[in-house]
Amino acid sequence: MSWSTLLCSLSALLCLRFKSMAHSHRVEPDTYRVTVGHLFLLSCPFAPNVTWSRARTPDVSLPRGVEVRDGLLGFLPVQASHDGTYTCERRGKAGLLAMKFRVLVSTRACPDPLEKRTARRGVSELLPCKQKEIFRLNKTTIVRWMKDCRPVKVIHTDENGNARLPSLTEKDSGKYTCLVDVSVDGRTYTAARSIHLTVNNDTILSVPVIVNPQEKVVVQVGKSVELKCKAFIGFSEVQGILMYWTVDGKLIDDYKELSESWKYSHEAGRVFNESTLSIPKVLPLFLNVPIVCHIMSSTGNKNVSMLLQEDDHTVFYISVAFCLTTFLALLTLAAVNLFKVNVVLACRKLRRHFSEPAPDGKLYDGYVSFLHPDTPSSAEAANFALQILPEELEAKHGYSLYIRGRDDLPGEAFHDAVAATMRQCRRLIIVLSQSSTDGSTAETSHLHADQNRQVYEQKIGIYDALTQNDLRVILVEIDGAGDYSRLPESLRYIKRKQGTLKWTKDFLGTNKLTKLYSSRRFWNNLRYQMPSVPARRNHPQQTVLVKASCLASE
Repeated sequence: MSWSTLLCSLSALLCLRFKSMAHSHRVEPDTYRVTVGHLFLLSCPFAPNVTWSRARTPDVSLPRGVEVRDGLLGFLPVQASHDGTYTCERRGKAGLLAMKFRVLVSTRACPDPLEKRTARRGVSELLPCKQKEIFRLNKTTIVRWMKDCRPVKVIHTDENGNARLPSLTEKDSGKYTCLVDVSVDGRTYTAARSIHLTVNNDTILSVPVIVNPQEKVVVQVGKSVELKCKAFIGFSEVQGILMYWTVDGKLIDDYKELSESWKYSHEAGRVFNESTLSIPKVLPLFLNVPIVCHIMSSTGNKNVSMLLQEDDHTVFYISVAFCLTTFLALLTLAAVNLFKVNVVLACRKLRRHFSEPAPDGKLYDGYVSFLHPDTPSSAEAANFALQILPEELEAKHGYSLYIRGRDDLPGEAFHDAVAATMRQCRRLIIVLSQSSTDGSTAETSHLHADQNRQVYEQKIGIYDALTQNDLRVILVEIDGAGDYSRLPESLRYIKRKQGTLKWTKDFLGTNKLTKLYSSRRFWNNLRYQMPSVPARRNHPQQTVLVKASCLASE
């Protein structure tokens, strides 16, 4: 037999079946119970191209208030005169397809239920709303539930209006009605369907399920511990359920120190058996062996295994060590940053005892540039450069300084001598005073010559510092220098980049602790910027011939 012949035969059988449904009196139509004033939508399985009619009436046309929309038969709203039988028909190549529906109209507030459901006590039940035609309208709806025609609260309703009732009791038996409020053509209607629920007291035998085992339990040897085993057994306290423990395959009766207890517990209508194994003192023989919780019932057996593992403090010790190391590292960084200058000076001092520095060919550690004393402020700068600075750096720490006004020779060519001497120096110490930075006072005319010399020294030194990176510049302020905007741009750049060291005459003539600390900090910062090894240590044989070397370079 070919496929086409088979399909034709099936179509003929279906046609005969629907014809028999349409004309045979033995086929009962689907029945719906509705209430006057409610919205009711009736759907046909042959929709949308169907014809609706009312049976057993002189006029088979639809009554007033009943209309067809998208294949649905709508009662807007239900009236007492709408009681009767309705038929949907569809004619096709296979013949006539027809189906009948019985609509029973009542005047009660809630329609009578056609469907009855039975549920067991203690279980959760889903009540169907059965208003799928209403929800398919894709309009905003409000769902309400009533029990015995009284409002009732349900814990959850889904998108189809179905209600969830938890942990049923006998009091939950009754008629439940699902009411859906919906707006059609600007008018609000209510659709309602009812279902009857009966709750009986039959015992439900469930397969036990162990819900909270711990596969690994961390313990301390010698300490007590309790192992708990919790199993779901159903919705009522069932007799004949046995829970027991084994340790390494042996019943706990073989261990006198072990004991067990059990009890029922109730959670949201569900019943659990809880068994507790008490170990007053954990012995080494209990470690890393299977400790099994068993549950036996007439519906099945379950078990779960646990292991006792000794508490490992390695992670704790590592964490503590890491925290201490991090703290010490941060503390060290903070201390180094706070005492960086003192640490560097101490390291330099120690290094001198263990290694000899490589000669760099320099004869001087610093070239000191300052204004000569023609004003009070320049006099302070000269006193610092000629007296205070040499006493500290040369006498105490062995540095070799070239100070113009002290070490230059009479009659030498100034510009050539400065250039030659700069090449023999490691640092350029520029002493700044108000006379150096203030060019608007009445005394300015007396300072032009010396200022020009200082400016030349600064140009030579700063040029080497910025271009050849061979000479570092150290700026020292005397009692707060004046207006830096009058200084050359290159000098202002160095000040912005590395700052200045500030010297005040208040450092002298007092023994107060704070001022002594400030003076010491100034000298330490200055030594920090000076070469790590004085030139005299690099060239001990040349310290006496410094002047001769400078003359030879001329």
